[in-house]
Amino acid sequence: MEKLKVGVLGATGAVGQNYINLLRDHPWLDISFLAASKNSDTFQEAVSERGWFMPQDIPEHARNISVWEASDVDKAKSLCDFVFSALESDPAKNLELLYAQEGIPVVSNASAYRWDSFVPMLIPEINADHIAVIPRQKEVKGYEGFIVVKPNCSLQSYMTPLYALMQKDFTIDKVVVTTLQASSGAGWPGVPSLDLIDNIVPYIPKEEDKSEQEPYKILGTVGENGIENYSGLSISATCTRVPVRDGHTASVNISFSNKKPSRQEIIEIWNSFRGLPQEYKLPSAPEQPIIYREEDNRPQPILDRDADKGMAVTVGKLRECPVFDYKFVALSHNTIRGAAGGGILNAELLVKDGYLQNRLK
Repeated sequence: MEKLKVGVLGATGAVGQNYINLLRDHPWLDISFLAASKNSDTFQEAVSERGWFMPQDIPEHARNISVWEASDVDKAKSLCDFVFSALESDPAKNLELLYAQEGIPVVSNASAYRWDSFVPMLIPEINADHIAVIPRQKEVKGYEGFIVVKPNCSLQSYMTPLYALMQKDFTIDKVVVTTLQASSGAGWPGVPSLDLIDNIVPYIPKEEDKSEQEPYKILGTVGENGIENYSGLSISATCTRVPVRDGHTASVNISFSNKKPSRQEIIEIWNSFRGLPQEYKLPSAPEQPIIYREEDNRPQPILDRDADKGMAVTVGKLRECPVFDYKFVALSHNTIRGAAGGGILNAELLVKDGYLQNRLK
């Protein structure tokens, strides 16, 4: 297929750099527009002040692309078919709206529109069908483009394992989760070293609310008035920041309101689970979205965060719980699956289903 031209808003920040790094040699997408808080002659010049944070060098094709102000929608319209938004929530609220109104689809990491009932909040293995709300979004909002968002990185590790069980008619009614979230989740330069070295910080602003509330929309259904939230589940979350560079870990306790599966049934469900990204063979999709590790001491961030391009969820330590039914530990890569990689997978789904097409022909 002819590659679509894509832009990245917030290109010089940590998530923006992840997008640029992960899009190198992408078979469907080619970067043609980069935007930040101010103009620069080249992207290499733009990142010289803050530094390039990725382990690989700047992709050759991105080095000499001009960087425009994120508010320059006219320039974006002339250079790209859609944009990834790696903006902070406050600027995203105005800028993403502006892009959508001007006919440029937005695939966003920001939280600004997560709770709009007409904006799908996607984990494609779970709720790919929510993209069906996009035509209604455009009709109700009067957008020529549209906005699609991804959820907070804190819940990426445990939502897919929960959903896989729910798809097999096991009704989970209570979840208690404690997240151990990597320092990179705070953006660059992250948490000050003296706050995190030899320490755990038991507070991340707004994180527990997101972890407890966003699953209801992800598990919801598309109706005439947008996405209607799921109501059959109670979630209690405690979110902590730990001295790990990348990889969010979650300790999860669950109870079932109907029949209780066996331990072996749960593991088989997880290992055999596949979603639409796997059926479509999307370029960024993990071949096996949930990987169960039998070792007593797994998953571990340093050993498991990069599983299957950093896009798989690794689960372990499934055992019976004396208070609920079962407990387990789950891990996902927060800056790949939980950020730019998850956004790219959303875009690939939209391309495959015909929602993103070449505007510039």
